[in-house]
Amino acid sequence: MLTEAVVDHHRVPAESAAETPFYIATRSVAERPRRILKHGDTFAVFDSFGDIGAAPTGQDGLFNCDTRHLSRFEFALNGHQPLLLGSNVRDDNAVLTVDLTNPDIYFDDRLVLPKDTVHVIRTIFLWDSTAHQRLSARNFGDQTIELNLSFAFASDFADLFEVRGMRRERRGECSSAVNGTDGVDLTYRGLDHKLRQTRLVFDPPPTTLGKHIAAYAVRLAPGGQVSIFSAATCHEEKEPPLPFLKAMRANLRDRREQAAGATSVTTSNHIFNEILCQSAADLAMLVTQTAEGRYPYAGIPWYSTTFGRDGLVTAMELLWCDPSIAKGVLQRLAAFQAQTLDLESDAEPGKILHEMRSGEMALLGEVPFRLYYGSVDATPLFVMLACLYAERTGDLDTLRNLWPHVEAALAWIDGPADKDGDGFIEYDRATDQGLANQGWKDSYDAVFHADGRLAEGPIALCEVQGYVYAAKQLAARAAQALGRRERALTLAAEAVQLAEAFDRAFWRPDIGTYALALDGDKSQCGVRSSNAGHALFTGIARPERAHAVARGFMDRRFFSGWGIRTVATEAARFNPMSYHNGSVWPHDNALIALGLARYDLKSEVERVFQGLFDAATAMDLRRLPELFCGFKRRAGRGPTLYPVACSPQAWAAATPFSLLQASLGLAFDPDKRTIKLHNPRLPSFLSEVTIRDLQLAGSRVDLALYRHGDEVALRVLRNVGEVQVSVVYGQTLSSGPEGASSRPAAPRGAIDA
Repeated sequence: MLTEAVVDHHRVPAESAAETPFYIATRSVAERPRRILKHGDTFAVFDSFGDIGAAPTGQDGLFNCDTRHLSRFEFALNGHQPLLLGSNVRDDNAVLTVDLTNPDIYFDDRLVLPKDTVHVIRTIFLWDSTAHQRLSARNFGDQTIELNLSFAFASDFADLFEVRGMRRERRGECSSAVNGTDGVDLTYRGLDHKLRQTRLVFDPPPTTLGKHIAAYAVRLAPGGQVSIFSAATCHEEKEPPLPFLKAMRANLRDRREQAAGATSVTTSNHIFNEILCQSAADLAMLVTQTAEGRYPYAGIPWYSTTFGRDGLVTAMELLWCDPSIAKGVLQRLAAFQAQTLDLESDAEPGKILHEMRSGEMALLGEVPFRLYYGSVDATPLFVMLACLYAERTGDLDTLRNLWPHVEAALAWIDGPADKDGDGFIEYDRATDQGLANQGWKDSYDAVFHADGRLAEGPIALCEVQGYVYAAKQLAARAAQALGRRERALTLAAEAVQLAEAFDRAFWRPDIGTYALALDGDKSQCGVRSSNAGHALFTGIARPERAHAVARGFMDRRFFSGWGIRTVATEAARFNPMSYHNGSVWPHDNALIALGLARYDLKSEVERVFQGLFDAATAMDLRRLPELFCGFKRRAGRGPTLYPVACSPQAWAAATPFSLLQASLGLAFDPDKRTIKLHNPRLPSFLSEVTIRDLQLAGSRVDLALYRHGDEVALRVLRNVGEVQVSVVYGQTLSSGPEGASSRPAAPRGAIDA
């Protein structure tokens, strides 16, 4: 086990270091720009030259199912690294193209190949667990030249947790063997006795081929060109991979089919259009076809797998424009819902999965994440999403199929999750191997008291009680829709009771917000945190409390200029470079914005929207990362990046769409076939928004929205079906349900629709 780790640029105590790699990498991928590709369970991280292995910290690689299958694949021209002309990933994230040329190359102090004579193009994409590459070299000189084009390759078959910084006392055995004249097999037999293999195939066969290098002796006349193809396959099947062009066509066809008929958004602001296009492309790449349906893997490079919380939140952010993602998320998480008690994996009957891993360390139990349930919030979020999906789509058949899983989740919430019977759900890991903190802020130091002391469990988080409130309120409506009237009345009453208890236990008038958490002694963690914003998102906050929380968020101690920080600057553990204690998380801001919209705080929504828009304009590729540092915004400077943030990250990629929904106040009712925009308001950088193929109950509409001061005008461009669309002013998302008028509840499908 580790005894010390470097995290967030600070030394952490030895007793916490063993936990560190579970939630955050200890090595940076930010030395120079990286290029990301993904298909299915395979992803690759290249440098800007298209190489793998040039980074001094060894973060690049071709990864499949949590194992690095290539740790090195570097191209050299006559023994030299070429010069970079440029590299880019296609707008749809399908293909990486790199343009290179040669430096001045000497032999015996004589210039034998002048700079910029050879143009090299590398075209790289992933398909069916295989990295395909075409390298084309063309001679633009006026003399015949002789070239040596070589590829150095290797695989350490490192588990992803090793790549993230964990050390292992023992590993399995690696080997390499030449296979005929055109291939090499890189093989690893792990301590789990599983054989993992990378099959490299070159076309045409290299001039020389060894266990770790393939080289071509090429003679090019003026204007002459040569193409070399390679394929690196991450599985043991003996069938050869598809040829380059066939695989390329299949890759592009698959992406076109995914995009067909999807809701699209264009605006009057070309930069925001670029942000939306990048987000849509990133989501299309991260959404993975699983046996249960389409599922958004959390992020690359560290979280390219099924995460319960991340998938649920991403689906909520996108529910208004793509409900099919929610259906896939729900079906997959239902299939892996815990059935038995297992202390090693923090599993209890009814709990929803936190994380799934298939690497060697997970299979051996060196990390507890093969199927890991150490999440206190995924279960109520599952109930929320199941009911919201039904309200957004009217798909009661899916709701009926999911209802036993919803009831199992509610049974866990009312039973094992409420460890002391006080009506709040708490967490406390079952073994020292599990996560110490099990909310979305799951780093070891994320829950603390006003004096900086770490909270001791069992811990009841502020936002999680809100999730339970919304889950029961929504489940009451779902039960009513399914004809379960008695169950509906019980759930609705429990939601009201929880809201009243929550206000008494968590409200802190001295700091004008809800306490971050209650510790094991029921003492409040009196810290101003972004967690309180999730109480607005779920509607558990009284209106007067919501307005007080919102005022605090707009204060300079909370709002950095780019977004709302995770904790205010006066917090004892505030650090703008911390993972959870002072940084800015786009998805956190998106949920807060939806909460602000619920209480009709549209000017505050606009400020959050503007800050994140400005941040995205300064990001590489206009891509919002998992998080960025919480330093104060200064004139002429962009936001400070967090070096080990995942980028792309699913719930960050969904953020621009969620912010747009919050601004427009979109709500859907499939039974009445109505779409309403409640008090819509567009930020100053958007004068027009066009939404095409917005779907409801089998109908499709195209909408154009125009900003006029603080109001928005609507024009229906196309209506295929019977949907009615209207703008409603004066009526907010805060109208309370029967019997609980003092607390807001969203109309059908409006929490994230």
